[in-house]
Amino acid sequence: MQPGRHLAEAGGPMLNLAQPIWLVLSLPLLVLAVLRWRRERVSQEPASVALIHPQLELLARSQVAQPGGRFVRWLDLLAQLCLVLALAQPQWIGAWLPETPQGREIVLLVDTSRTMSITDFELGGQPVERLAVLKDIVTRFVAGRRGDRFGLIAFGSVAGTLVPPTFDRDLVSAMLARLRVGIAGDDTAIGDAIGLALKQLRAQPRLRPALILFTDGDSTAGDITPGEAVALARHMGVPIYTVQIGGDLFAAGRPKAPAKTVSEPGLAQIAAATGGRYYQAGNHGALQSVIHDIGQREKTVVRPATRRVVQEWYLLPLLLAVGLLSLARLSAIRRVTV
Repeated sequence: MQPGRHLAEAGGPMLNLAQPIWLVLSLPLLVLAVLRWRRERVSQEPASVALIHPQLELLARSQVAQPGGRFVRWLDLLAQLCLVLALAQPQWIGAWLPETPQGREIVLLVDTSRTMSITDFELGGQPVERLAVLKDIVTRFVAGRRGDRFGLIAFGSVAGTLVPPTFDRDLVSAMLARLRVGIAGDDTAIGDAIGLALKQLRAQPRLRPALILFTDGDSTAGDITPGEAVALARHMGVPIYTVQIGGDLFAAGRPKAPAKTVSEPGLAQIAAATGGRYYQAGNHGALQSVIHDIGQREKTVVRPATRRVVQEWYLLPLLLAVGLLSLARLSAIRRVTV
């Protein structure tokens, strides 16, 4: 594989010379061959002056070209031309190579608090808990995002990193499948989850980061408030997409959170303040639409192909030159021994 400007401008498969300047060497070889041929013709013309020589028969025999000499010289010439062609590096330019998509660095923040066990979703006509539906759809989202780095954070009363940002989508999908309600506590520490995600993101202009927060309510726990986490996200330029899962937060009898003395931003305010988007997903179809919309907004950049499959063919003229030279030497040896 070899990139090249002339390759990008070419169309279908083609034969190419990587170093055509070496073909200049063929000119002096051809000139020398023509001069030698003309000299041989002159030497074979009958002489116009008679000479008396004591060993005239021996002299005549020495001036006559021995059979096979011209054949050896032609073999040498062809071998030299093959060597020149090998130096020019003939190549077969094949199909275009697709470039790896220029992806994003996306951290998934998944709420595993007690309310994520509410069975207000339906799948195949059967009630299914919120977390189970979320895991299924997010797993398919991860599998379809070739070129992205994914991280996974589970949070409840505390937040924990299950997978740091990685290109290993199979690992992320496997850890998603292992998520269970209550593994991080019964409450919802949104501020801690966002802060932990921002700590792990690596600022790379090539992989613009984003957070996707899946939860079913406002923050009720944690050491970092959502307001502090949002301020840090705005400073880093990281958008946060917030997805509210399900409908009534208190459908399972969960007591309402006590009123706070300081107003903290809700999911809609978190998304608006960071340049993300707020979604509500009350059923399986709505959640699918939300994931699709986020995928459209955070697209992977597919770069145009700039490289093609290149097969080096210099070995063919090189082997042919070796064969011709070997045949020429064998012919020369045979002439001497005859």
